Amino acid sequence: MKALKTKGLLVAALLLASGAVLAHPGHEQASSFMTGFAHPMGGLDHLLAMVAIGLWAASIGGRALWAIPAAFVMTMLLGGGLAVAGLTVPFVEQGILLSVIVLGALVLFAKRLPTTVCVAIAGGFALFHGAAHGMEMPLNANGLQYALGFALATAGLHVVGLGFGQLMAKIGTPLATRISGSVIAVAGLVLALV
Repeated sequence: MKALKTKGLLVAALLLASGAVLAHPGHEQASSFMTGFAHPMGGLDHLLAMVAIGLWAASIGGRALWAIPAAFVMTMLLGGGLAVAGLTVPFVEQGILLSVIVLGALVLFAKRLPTTVCVAIAGGFALFHGAAHGMEMPLNANGLQYALGFALATAGLHVVGLGFGQLMAKIGTPLATRISGSVIAVAGLVLALV
C-alpha cells in the first residue's frame, strides 16, 4: 500500500510539473492538453470538489478508494463529451456549486454510505463538472487532448485529497479531514452567494 501511495504522489507531482515542460514554443499540440489540464485548477469550485472527492474516498476506505474517483473521472468525461456534442446539461453552474457544498458536508460528517451510492453521487456531480469543461473548450482545441488534460488534472487532484485523507487517518488526526470538509462546504456556500 505504501508503494502505491508513493507512486500516486509521484504521478500527481509529475502531472502538476508537466506544464513547465510544455511551456516552450513548438508544442502546439500540447496547448490543447495544457488548456484542459489547467481548467480544473483554474476554478476554485472545481478544485474544491476534486479534492473533496479524494478526501471522501479516503474517509470511507476499501473499494471506495478507487471506485469513487474513477466514477467521477469517467462520468466527467461523459459530461464533457455531451457538451462538445452540443447537448445541453441544465443547471451546470448550480450543480457544480452544489457538488462543492454536498461533498464538503459528506467529508465533514464522515458519511459512510454503500460504495454504489457513493459512486452514484460522485457520478451525478461529475456530469456537471464535465459539461462545464466541454462547454468551455476553446474552439481551436483538440478535443481528445483537451479531455485527457482535464481528466488527468482531475485525477491528480483526487490523489491529493486521497493522500491527505489517508495521511491524517494514519497519524491519528481524522479531525483534520473533517475540518477540511467543513472548509470546503463553507467555501461552496460563499461561492454560491457571490
